[in-house]
Formats: sequence, structure tokens, C-alpha cells
Amino acid sequence: MAKQLHSVSTEPVYRGADDVMRLARMGSAHPTRLSFLRIMLRGMQQQNWRFERMCFDLDAQGVGHAVYTLHGPDRSYSLVAFAHDLPDDMRSDRVIATAWDATFALFDGVPSGDDINRLSQNVPLQEAGRVSAEELTLSRANRSVRLFDHVVTALAQGRQPDAHELDQVGYLMRTTAVYGSGKFGAQDRSEIANRPELSQPFQAEMMTVWLIRQFTVDVVNHLARQRGGASAVEFAPDLARGLGVGNSTGLGMAPFLVKHPGLLHAWASVREEALTRVRGVEHVSAQQRDDLCQALRDAIHNAEHWSSESPYMAEKLPQLRRDLAAVSAYLDTWPTAQSAHPWDDLWRWASDHLSSEGQEAVLSLMLEPHGDLIDGLADCLSFPETVAPAIQGAQTVQQLRDFIADTYDWALAYDFKSQSGTARFWYVSEEKLEPRLGSRHTEDGSDRENPLGIAWQVSQLWDQLCDMPASLSIAEVLLSHPQHRQIVRRIQSLRGCDYGEIRENLLADDILPIDMMRYKLAYFGASRFDPRSDKWVRISLFAGLPYPTDIGNFDARL
Repeated sequence: MAKQLHSVSTEPVYRGADDVMRLARMGSAHPTRLSFLRIMLRGMQQQNWRFERMCFDLDAQGVGHAVYTLHGPDRSYSLVAFAHDLPDDMRSDRVIATAWDATFALFDGVPSGDDINRLSQNVPLQEAGRVSAEELTLSRANRSVRLFDHVVTALAQGRQPDAHELDQVGYLMRTTAVYGSGKFGAQDRSEIANRPELSQPFQAEMMTVWLIRQFTVDVVNHLARQRGGASAVEFAPDLARGLGVGNSTGLGMAPFLVKHPGLLHAWASVREEALTRVRGVEHVSAQQRDDLCQALRDAIHNAEHWSSESPYMAEKLPQLRRDLAAVSAYLDTWPTAQSAHPWDDLWRWASDHLSSEGQEAVLSLMLEPHGDLIDGLADCLSFPETVAPAIQGAQTVQQLRDFIADTYDWALAYDFKSQSGTARFWYVSEEKLEPRLGSRHTEDGSDRENPLGIAWQVSQLWDQLCDMPASLSIAEVLLSHPQHRQIVRRIQSLRGCDYGEIRENLLADDILPIDMMRYKLAYFGASRFDPRSDKWVRISLFAGLPYPTDIGNFDARL
């Protein structure tokens, strides 16, 4: 069950949904200490988890399998990894690929020999195979060929890889999918959601990626020894720590936010509650100021080394660097002695002087020193969604019209009579099995449209309701106009969930799905956001954070 938020601040107020649920701001989101991967690492630190490499059986070419296990207070979880010999011409990041450099499953417990044998016959096949309820996730990854080969060659020759090369790419392998939540026979989310270590969203997936990160470093060390013998050296921990696990993802991530409005509300309201709590703090301790300044230094370093050839980021990155420099200058005289709410002063200054990109970065920075105040909000990130909540048939037309006018006024502001207002449609490609955006007025396929145009559906419902008697029940309306059942159910079920809708026309000709993807990825904890188009992006996870082998010696600033 989702826990309710209870604000501890009476001074600052939440930012409104009309501000924070617009794509221009959502597409400027930064990871925070409440991102899912940070939540997972803190939990393991606090509960004294233990890491064990149970098996590492790779041959001289790096082909074989390995098993990595995390032991918690009550349960263990094991990554079963299979390394393959993949020809370069078969390496693809597309979801329809049939072969990969490595494939993985997260096993619930410690696998037996029979389990590993079963998984060896299915995991390398990915969607074409099947896993069981003993598996929590299914995943695959490809090498970043240039960097992977560079690191192995350098280590085999007895030297460390070039730091600039590491920084330019940022990962040795990138995942192309991490499936969970019951896909392909794996354990359903509902069966594990009550486990404390998995109760927050995407914890099994984060665990999988974190263990994959350890596997990638172990593989390059192994291949370097095979190639260089006694001359080989191990990958230096300080250099390895800067690398994450890459991820290549496309449009499939964007519809998730529309299809799970309750969860979207939970995520956004937790972030806004955290910001409001910090803005309400009346003092700045010396330790808090030091933590803020260290977080800023880390952010400046990340921005300086964050590269992208994307036109989308070409404007954002220079602005972010300028904004962070301005924050650094502002902190020279902050806080002032007479300030009653110094953190609120910092936020108000950022709101007045920085771009959306800079403001969202400051939000992330302000949360860093306040773990004691906000970390407990992680328990509010889930939402008890039902597939089809009951429609309130007794509601009258007037009552529903009043609610729409008050809450969905943003949707009614769009012009859907123009071609630009309905220019796009969302669908799933039969050939590629991937979500796509089509051009409604020039391409076929809109008859198979996925219902993601919420604003258009609200507008159509509104027009219908305006032609109906005010006292008529919604049940009577839907008997004669059943095409509106889905949007009526959605509107009614989201009462009180102010942040549950992306307040944009997702069918407009100028829509940028990349903004939706960045927003979701920031909650995961992704860094180095690198769009390859407005519908495809590469990111890094866990860069700069500890490895499983570091358990017991984690950085206190997690």
C-alpha cells in the first residue's frame, strides 16, 4: 500500500502541477537522493547486506557463466550471468535482437546446479525462452566495443586505461532491456511487493543492474589476465568507480508514465514534499553547508564531463554549466544572518535566476544534506493501482463537468480541430515490437492507436457532456456513449492525484517524447543523459557509486 504524505512545513507550499508536470520541466529532471538506485544502496548499507561471488566460470575467450549473490537480513538474491561470444555484426541495441554479449536473470535465493542448467537453456534466448517464478528479472547487455577493448588491452599490457576514454563513454556494457514484473514467466510484482527490500519501485531491476556492473569489471579483469598473463594489472578501483552500466532505451519508456498515473502522482508528490520540507528548515548547520557544497562540486564535475552530440542537449548542457557556476557564486554569501528560511531563500533565488535545467539541479542539491528529514519518503513512492477501478455511475453530468473544468482545464485549452493538435498517434510496431509515434494525417495505422492522448479524450468527453442535461447520471451517459468509459474511469479515479497527468497534448506535432523518458530515468537515478534522437537515449546507471564488493565500506553520503 502507498503511504500518505504528511508535510512537516507550514511556510513554503508545493509547486503546482501546472508548473512541474509540463514537459519542458519534466525534461530537465535530475536524479536525487530519492532515486530508486540510491534508495536501494542506502537500504543495503543500513541493513548490513553481504556480497558473495559464488561462481565465475569463464574461459579464455570470456565465455561461460557467473553467479553473484547479495545476502540480506532475511533473503538472498543472485544474479546468474551468461557471457557469450558475439560476432560484431550481430551486436544490436534493438529490442528485436536475438543475440547479445551477455544475458542475465535475477534469481530469488541461491540457485542450485539444476537451476543454473535450466536458466542456461532459457536466459540466453531472452523473450524466446521462459523463466519461472523463481526469477525476478530477465536482462541482456552488449559491450561498448571501443571502450571495452581499450580497457582490456591496457590492463593486459600492465597499465591503466586512459581516463579521458573512460569519461567519454562512461560504461563497459549497456543493457538493452531489464524485464521484471512478471514478464516471460518471472515472479509477478504483487508477490514480492511486501518484502521490505523490494517494496519501493524497481528495486529488483536496480539490484540486477548493480550486479551487472560488478560483472562487467570482473570480465575485463579476467580477459586482461588471459591476454597479458603475469604482465596484466587489475582495473584501478578509483577509475572503475567512475563507470556505470549503460542503458539504451527508446520510446517504450514514455507510455509508462501515461499508463500509470497513480504511480506518476506518487513519484512527483514525494519529490515536491521533499523540496517543501527542506524549504521549511529554519537553520543551516555547518555540516549541511559542507554537504551542499560537496554535492555542488560533484554536480559541476559531472556537468563538465557530460558530453552529448544531441541538438536537444546542445542548449541544455551549456546552460546547466552556467547555472551551476551561478549557484557556486551565490553560495559565497549564503545564508544571510537575518534569514528565517535560508533554504527557501536559495530556492526562490534559483527560481528567479536559473533556467528550468538549473532549477531542477538545485532541487537535487538541496535534498542532499537532509537525509534525516526526507529519506523516509521513499516509503511513499508506490501506489496501489487497480486495472479497472469502478466507474461512479451515480455522478451527475454537472458534477463531472465541474471537476473537469477545475482539474483538466489545461486539456480544454488545446485546439484539436487543427491538424497540428492531432498530428501524432502512438502505436506498437508489429514488425519491431516497439512503441512508435506515427503521423496521423500522412500515415496509416491510427485505427490501432494506443489511447495515450489524454487531453484529446478529455476534450471529446467535455464536448459530449456539454450537450447533455446537467442532472443526467454518468451511467446513463455511458450507456449511450460507451466510447468515453475509459477516460471517465481515469478522471474519476485520479481525484486527489494532482500530479497524475502530464499536462501536455501528447498528440501535438511538436511533442518531444525524450522529455518523458528523461523524467522517468531521473527517478531511476540515471546520469549522463545522451539522446540519440527525440525518441532514443543512452544513459548511465550507478556511475560514481560503490560496487557490490564495497558493501560494508560504503560512502556515508549515500
